Amino acid sequence: MSAAVVSVRTKSTSRARVRRRVLVFATTGLALLFVLLTVSLTTGEIPMPAGTALRALVGLGDPGDVLVVQQFRAPRSVAAIVAGAGLGAAGLVLQRLFRNPLASPDVMGVTGGASLGAVALIAAGASQVLIPVGALGGGLLAALLLGVFAWRSGLAVTRLVLTGLAVQAGLAAAVNLMIVRFPAELAGSALQWTTGSVYGRTWTEVWGAGGAMVLALAAALVMHRQLAVLDLGDDSAGALGLRTSATRLQLLVVAVVLTSLAAALAGPVTFVALAVPHIVRFVTGPPTAASLALAGLTGAVLLLASDLVVQHLLPIEGLPVGAVTATLGAPWLLVLMLRQSSPVQRSHR
Repeated sequence: MSAAVVSVRTKSTSRARVRRRVLVFATTGLALLFVLLTVSLTTGEIPMPAGTALRALVGLGDPGDVLVVQQFRAPRSVAAIVAGAGLGAAGLVLQRLFRNPLASPDVMGVTGGASLGAVALIAAGASQVLIPVGALGGGLLAALLLGVFAWRSGLAVTRLVLTGLAVQAGLAAAVNLMIVRFPAELAGSALQWTTGSVYGRTWTEVWGAGGAMVLALAAALVMHRQLAVLDLGDDSAGALGLRTSATRLQLLVVAVVLTSLAAALAGPVTFVALAVPHIVRFVTGPPTAASLALAGLTGAVLLLASDLVVQHLLPIEGLPVGAVTATLGAPWLLVLMLRQSSPVQRSHR
């Protein structure tokens, strides 16, 4: 048997193994998401059986149950799912775009911009309905600053990362300064928003941000092929006819929109966008065509599970979901740094 035949069979076996992993991962994730959603609809101060909760979700049954499920539990749960999906997809796009495992909206200044936009509207006494608009505008402003300061005849990866760190630091300082200058009654609201929470979300907010999120996720899926070409490196991508700087800018805008819409629903939730790409890569191996969808699914599961922990497992009432994700994020970062510095990992770079 020739070496070429052996090589073809090996690659075919490897692809089949990856497809099985992707299928198992997607099936498990969807099942887990369904279980978590059912738990979120049935548990609380007024517990109810799953059948009762599902009937109430479509407007059937006791009016009190319908009110609790339709107006309080369902919007909160759907908001967590939509925001988590957006953060997971945005994290995957940014880490592949910058070829850096630590790249995330938190590091690149996008969440800082979203926080600044929302906090500025809170300071101005704007309606609660307008806060998500401020978050989206702030995220886009951060992306604009990132592009302006990082552009030098193109967008180099290293310059983008360093500029993102500087933009994030500056925007975080501006948010802290505004909170310090707030009257006490506004400072509490601003601080709660900046820690991330899906408490009190309404269907109006969910449908608005959710519809835009679907369009942004569709754009990311359409551009997935360009992202795969960029994985080859700028020189190879350019040789294949890809305009690397323009493509990188378009993908950056998509990631910013995904992050800003998620922040509009849940505030600047940390850790999800950073961790999700690593979880997907750990289970399925190198990126595949399904990686983006799996990242969205994983982000949705992670944020909904964190919100359930906040609601039902912790003794502190009113704790924002961002506190749970941030608590998980610290040890995760340490593990990630240790893995990056290990001889085995270095040998595979």
